[in-house]
Amino acid sequence: MHPLRHINKYFWKHKWLLLLGMLFVTLSNIFGVLPPQVIRHAFDLVKDNITYYQLFSGFDLQLSFYQIFNGALLLFGLAVLGLAIIKAFFMFLMRQTIIVMSRHIEYDLRNEIYAHYQKLSTAFYKTHRTGDMMSRITEDVSQVRMYAGPTIMYGINLTTLLLILITTMFTINSTLTFYVLIPLPFLSLSIYYVNNLINKRSKIIQEQLSELTNVAQESFSGIRVLKAYAQERSTSHFFDKECEDYKEKSLNLVRVQAAFFPLMLSLIGASTLLTIYVGGQQVIAGQITSGNIAEFIIYVNMLTWPVTSIGWIASIIQRASASQKRINEFLQTQPSITSPTQDSVQLKGAIAFNNVDFIYPDTGIHALKNISFELKAGEKMAIIGRTGCGKSTIADLLVRKYDASSGQILFDGQVVNQLNLNALRQQIGYVPQDVFLFSDTIENNIRFGQETATLSQIEQVTEQAAVLQDIQQFPEKFQTIVGERGVTLSGGQKQRISIARALIKDPQVLLLDDCLSAVDAETEQKIIHMLNHFLKDRTAIIITHRIFSLIQFDKIIVLEDGRLAESGTHESLLKQRGIYYDLFQKQHAEDKKNVF
Repeated sequence: MHPLRHINKYFWKHKWLLLLGMLFVTLSNIFGVLPPQVIRHAFDLVKDNITYYQLFSGFDLQLSFYQIFNGALLLFGLAVLGLAIIKAFFMFLMRQTIIVMSRHIEYDLRNEIYAHYQKLSTAFYKTHRTGDMMSRITEDVSQVRMYAGPTIMYGINLTTLLLILITTMFTINSTLTFYVLIPLPFLSLSIYYVNNLINKRSKIIQEQLSELTNVAQESFSGIRVLKAYAQERSTSHFFDKECEDYKEKSLNLVRVQAAFFPLMLSLIGASTLLTIYVGGQQVIAGQITSGNIAEFIIYVNMLTWPVTSIGWIASIIQRASASQKRINEFLQTQPSITSPTQDSVQLKGAIAFNNVDFIYPDTGIHALKNISFELKAGEKMAIIGRTGCGKSTIADLLVRKYDASSGQILFDGQVVNQLNLNALRQQIGYVPQDVFLFSDTIENNIRFGQETATLSQIEQVTEQAAVLQDIQQFPEKFQTIVGERGVTLSGGQKQRISIARALIKDPQVLLLDDCLSAVDAETEQKIIHMLNHFLKDRTAIIITHRIFSLIQFDKIIVLEDGRLAESGTHESLLKQRGIYYDLFQKQHAEDKKNVF
C-alpha cells in the first residue's frame, strides 16, 4: 500500500466526510447487532411458553394466553423492523459521506495529474505515448477511487462490525465464541497468499490496458492514413490480438478470485456447523439457551459478507496500489523547463543568440552548433535552410520548449532562463510548423490566443491572415466546428487560422515556422502584404525554406547542418553567390515554370 500514501493528503482534506462516515458505519453496525438479540428473546419466549400454552388446551384462558403471546411476538417483530430501518438510514448516510468523499478525491487526483501534465516539458511528450497518459488519468484514477470509496467503507464496516460482534459474542459465551472463530486464522493465511497473486496479476492487467488504450488512440488519430492504405483488416487483427491478451490476463486474475470466494464461504460454513454442534452441547448442559444458538447463527451470517469482502477489498487495494504506482511515476517526473520567477516582464523585442549549442535530450541529435546572431527590437529576420538544418529548433528555444545545451539566449539583454516563463510565452505569437486546431468552432480556436477578443477583432485578424473569405463561405461561418485537429479544413486553411490565432495576441514578438507551405502563391502574396503592415514596430522571425522578397528583412541567416552558414541582407547574400544564391535561383526557376 506504499504507493497509496500519495492520496493521504486528500483524506486529510476531506477528513470531516471521512469521520462522519466512520460514525455512521459504527452506528449502523450497532443497530445491526441488536436484532439478533431481540430474536434470541423471541426464540426463548416461544420455547419457554409453548408448553404453558399447550397446558391450557380446552380452556378459555388459552385464547387469552394466545393473544398475549401473539402480541409479544408482534412487538418483537416490530422491534426488529424498526432496528432494520434505523440501520438502513445510517447505511444511507454512510454512503452519502464516504462514497461522496471518494468522488471528491477522484476529482482532485485527476486535476492534479492534468495540471502536472501541463507542466511537463516537450521532451516528456516525445518519449511517452498519448494512450498511456490517457490510461493513467482515466482507468488508473478510477481504480484508486475504488480504494478511496468502497474499500475504505467496507474496511471500516468490517473492522467495527468484528469488534462489536466479537465483543458481544464473548459477553454471551466465550467458549462458543472461541470455536466459532477457529476458521478465521485459516482465512487470514489464505488472504495473505492470494494477495501476492492478485498484486502481480493486477499490475500486468493495468499495463496491458494501457497498451490497449494506446493502440486504440493511435488508430483513431491516424484513421485517414489507415483507410488510405486499406489497413483496416490488419489493424483489426492487431487490436483483436491485444484484446485477447488483455482478456487472458484478466481471466488469470478472475481464476484466483473464483477459487478464493468459495474457500471463504466454506470457512464461514464451518463456523456455522461449529456453532450448532458446540452450542447444542452447551444447551444440553444448561450453559446457554437455544435462543443463543439462533443468535450466534445470525451473528455468523452477519460476518459472512464482511469476512468474504476481505478478498474483494484485498483485490481492490492491490489493483489501486498498482494504478497509483503508475500515476506516481508521472507525478514524480519533474519538468526540465521551469519558471525561475513570477515577476512580470514586458518584452521590447530585442533578441540575441550567443554561441548557442543544442542537443536534443531524447535523441542526442546535435541540432545547433555555435549559433550567434543579434536582432534589435522591431527588426525582421528570416531563417532559411534545407529540411533538418535546425531552423525550427531556434523557435523552440525562443519559447523555451527546451533550454540551450550551452551558450546564452537573450531577450532585451536578459537571459531567457531568468524570465517569467508564462509572461514570456504570453508575449510571443508562435505559429508552429505542425499546425494544431482543437475540435471546436473556428471562433474559439482563434480566441484561444486571446480569450477576451471580440468578434470584430477576430474578423480583423482573419482578414490579415487571408482566411476571412473562406470562413464566410461556410454555412456556420465562425461557428463552424473544425473537427479533431481541424480535419474538416484544408491544410492552407488550418495554417491561416493558426496565423490568425497568433495575431489576435497582439504580440511584441512573432515567430512563424514555415506556416505558409500549404497555401497557394496568390494567397501567400496576400498574407505577406498584410504581415508587412502588422509587423511594423514588432520583432518578427520567419522560418522558411522559401525566400519572401516582398518582406524587407533586416537580416537573413542561412543554416546548414546546424551551423550558421551565411548571414546578411537579401542583396548582400545574393552577391556572395553561396547557399542563399542557389536557393534563390532554384525558387526563381520554379516560379517561372509554374507561371507557364
